[in-house]
Amino acid sequence: MIYDYIKNNFKNGEPIFLSELPGESKDYLRQEMKRLVDEGKLERLYNGVYYLKYTTILGTKGKISIDLYLEKKYITVSGNSSGYITGLGLANRLGFTTQNASCYEICSNEATTKQRKQVVDGYTIVVYQPVAHVTEANKTALQFLDLMSNIDKYSEISGTERTLKLKKYIESVNLNFDEVKKYLPLYPDKVYRNIYEGGLMSELV
Repeated sequence: MIYDYIKNNFKNGEPIFLSELPGESKDYLRQEMKRLVDEGKLERLYNGVYYLKYTTILGTKGKISIDLYLEKKYITVSGNSSGYITGLGLANRLGFTTQNASCYEICSNEATTKQRKQVVDGYTIVVYQPVAHVTEANKTALQFLDLMSNIDKYSEISGTERTLKLKKYIESVNLNFDEVKKYLPLYPDKVYRNIYEGGLMSELV
């Protein structure tokens, strides 16, 4: 039974895509998922995406995990690296700003247009096409270059403090500067300046 499979393989709040479910007939799967929604066992986020119905420890209706949705839809697709967080959200996660992003910004191979804005379960998501196809080998380099293209706009720190934080970030992701040099020409000239001002130019030579 498909519901038993879902209960055994998916967590509360985890998005369930039809492509993840066993069965050769998509029409049959859609009918089964509709039945489970009608029975109150599943919630439908939108056509083709569902999640288990559950109640939180506070007694409120459980919602989908937006982080898991972004991970499965755009960042790691079918086990392969396909995208990464970018923009103000990235700067905030890395501690360069205390400002919270009003939306989630993602660069992903799954993007079908240069930039697309959508609202999912009340969350605003902006998905960009990356400057190059994202792979496991280059995703940290592309994410770093995205950061350096916006750091002068988002960072609330400067000078030595910014340099130390950048170097800590580079160490934490084991950044490959050979990959950085490969994709650097695809970015605006200001990225060179931001890398220089960040005390990282020696890494590029």
